[in-house]
This record gives sequence, C-alpha cells and structure tokens, in this order.
Amino acid sequence: MDSKHLKYLAVSPQDLMWGTAVNSVGFQDIAPGMPYPPQDHPSRYVFSTDRGRILNEYQLVYITRGKGRFASAALGHGVDVREGSMMLLFPGEWHTYRPDKDSGWKEYWIGFQGSTIDHIVKEGFFSKARPIFNPGLRDELVNLYESAVRVAEECRSSFQQVLGAIAMHILSQAVYSDRNRTFQSSGVLEKMESAKAIIAAEYTHIEPEEIASRLYMSYSAFRKSFRQYTGFSPAKYILDVRFSRVKEELTNTANPVKDIAYSMGFPNYDYFLTAFKRITGQTPSEYREMTGGK
Repeated sequence: MDSKHLKYLAVSPQDLMWGTAVNSVGFQDIAPGMPYPPQDHPSRYVFSTDRGRILNEYQLVYITRGKGRFASAALGHGVDVREGSMMLLFPGEWHTYRPDKDSGWKEYWIGFQGSTIDHIVKEGFFSKARPIFNPGLRDELVNLYESAVRVAEECRSSFQQVLGAIAMHILSQAVYSDRNRTFQSSGVLEKMESAKAIIAAEYTHIEPEEIASRLYMSYSAFRKSFRQYTGFSPAKYILDVRFSRVKEELTNTANPVKDIAYSMGFPNYDYFLTAFKRITGQTPSEYREMTGGK
C-alpha cells in the first residue's frame, strides 16, 4: 500500500441505527524527522501535538512501526507507545500523541461512534484511565485495518454496516490479544488452561480448592486469576459445566432426571431441581420436552 491513505466519511442517522458507524479510517507512514501531524486533514481532525485535541468520536490508533508518546487527561502524564501498541481515544477526552523524531512510526486508525460502543464503555469494559492496549504486531489486525480502508474507498451500498463490524472486530481482537499476552507473560495462561482441562475431565466431583492445590497456587490467588481469565469464579464455572452436560443428557438420552442429576455430581436432588429452574426458567422435564429430548 501507499505511505498514506486518509478517508473521512459522512454518517447518516440510518447508519447510527445499526449501532456502530465509522467516521474516518486510514493509515500514514511517518518517516524519521518528518513533521507530525501532516497538515492535510479536515479541520476537526488536525491538532498540535503540544496543545492536543478533543474528538467527537472514538478512535483506535494502532502503531505498526516505530515508537512515540501518548498523553491524555485521564492519564495525567505521558506514556511510551511502540510497535504493537494500540490507543483508544475517547470522545470529549483531551489527548495528544506523536512519534519519536528518530524512529517515526506507521499508524493505522479507525474512528467510530454509536450506541454499541457507548454501551460497552458504560458497562466498564473500557476506561479512559486505561487507554493503551498492547496486542503486539499482528497480521490479523493490520488486515482488518486495510480491509476497512478498501471498503471505505469503494463506498458501496451498506458499506457503513461492514465498516461498523470491522471496527468492533478490531476492538475485540485488540482486547483478546492484549489480555492473553498479559496472562502468558505472567505465567497465568498455562495454569488457567490447565484448570479448565481439569474441570472438563473431572467436573462431576472436582472442587476449586483441589484444583488450586494441583496448580501449586493458594486458593485466593487461583480464584482471583481464574475469575480474571474466564469471567467466572471457579465454583460457578464448574456448576455451569455440570449444567451444560445435564442439558446434553436431557436432550440426547432417556435417562431418568434423578439419575442424570446424581451422575453429574448433584447429591441433593431438591437443590438440583431448584438450581436448574433458576438457571433455565424451566424444570428438567420441561427442558427435555422443549428440546425434543427422548
């Protein structure tokens, strides 16, 4: 591709009804010593790196070569960014960034808005206090940005829906890569995958404390790491695996409900019935009938 490509897009009310609409997408390769930012953007995007700027949209800026600095109001200070770093810019939030003069950098960006990202931020998945991700230099992320550039350039019917999906795909891939790199570097990833394997094999009788012991972790450290990794406490994860297997048995076998409950590690049948209805909204017999079980 060329050293620079910028595309700025109009967003209609109908585009916003989709949940995500893209305002801008592009890339530019800033050579060492080159002035930054180049002065060929629309006025609402141009900024002085000394004064910074405030946008009316979210942007994901991905650095694929070189290094530089980033600062924002929520951070209150500057931080280093480098090849493989991604910056999430928030609407209404002052920020500034620039490449190092000696290295320059190559940056990709996509700017977007809509109810989907607003909801995700409101629910706490992203924070102005943590605007930097480090997914690393990944071909799939570069390909997504370059796909977005091509779609924006063609501007075919319903292109905004495609761009909105790409923007959210980039965001989810960035989080996925960043979190798993963090878990891997701390040694947590291997242990949590081992814990999941133990549960998959022994879910009918395994207890969280035993898993922690096998992994040579204190229970408190294991529980915290497992929740961060999966989003579940170990006990809740085991329970969900058990109920998932119960549903399979109800659908695929004619075994009595009580026998299924006992075989899945529920010695208290009344508790099993109460918990199953709380989780599914149905009794086991109703669930079996609904799913066409035997």
